[in-house]
Amino acid sequence: MDLGGRVALVTGAGRRLGRAMAGALAARGMVLAIHHHASGEGAAELREEIVAGGGRAACFPADLTDADAARELPERVAAEFGRLDVLVNSAAVMHRLRFEDTTPEQYDAIMDLNLRAAFFCAQGAARALRVAKGKIVNLSDLAGLEPWPGYAAHSVSKAGVAMLTKVQALALAPDVTVNAIAPGAVLVPDDYDRAERERLARDTPLRRLGRPEDVVAALLYLLEGGDFLTGEVLVVDGGRILR
Repeated sequence: MDLGGRVALVTGAGRRLGRAMAGALAARGMVLAIHHHASGEGAAELREEIVAGGGRAACFPADLTDADAARELPERVAAEFGRLDVLVNSAAVMHRLRFEDTTPEQYDAIMDLNLRAAFFCAQGAARALRVAKGKIVNLSDLAGLEPWPGYAAHSVSKAGVAMLTKVQALALAPDVTVNAIAPGAVLVPDDYDRAERERLARDTPLRRLGRPEDVVAALLYLLEGGDFLTGEVLVVDGGRILR
């Protein structure tokens, strides 16, 4: 796919990996729909950066834990820009909650954003993406491919994203490709101290933590070069899954 002039919606684009991916797509000449909920300031800053660089972008606030809002978001984007070519489902939370301590309310909040939002966002985007012969990239997680009882609900939600990717790939073929990226220790949680970060790096076969650029490179491959790839989960973890 030639990205120049095409329209991308990145959810959770006001901070962390979502912001890095949205900025990278804008640098490739894409028109950016910057979704945000709690990170409005970061989204506005990103929009200003893109516009200052000669690009085109707009912010789209929405609470994606509301399934109707998630379904309507891509429709708003397509109405604003006249088309939608790429959906990146990045919005998520990652809470350290042990299996024994997780409440039903906490479980539902994690599932609603990490998994259900990606389901209904894609549902709302399907018509425009079929017309555009577009692409979906979901953000899973290494936690979705191996059990993390200290992040129990998060781990289950990201496993769901991996299966959702396969379901969407079959449902939307042959018009739309759907793949996922499963980052490992890339942007670790903010509450990790130096010792924990160093331990993670030591435990990674490539002996370093990942960078946002590592995930961006995977995203660009899936969008620009992965035209014969669908239903796959691309693991970007420095080899941690091999341990």
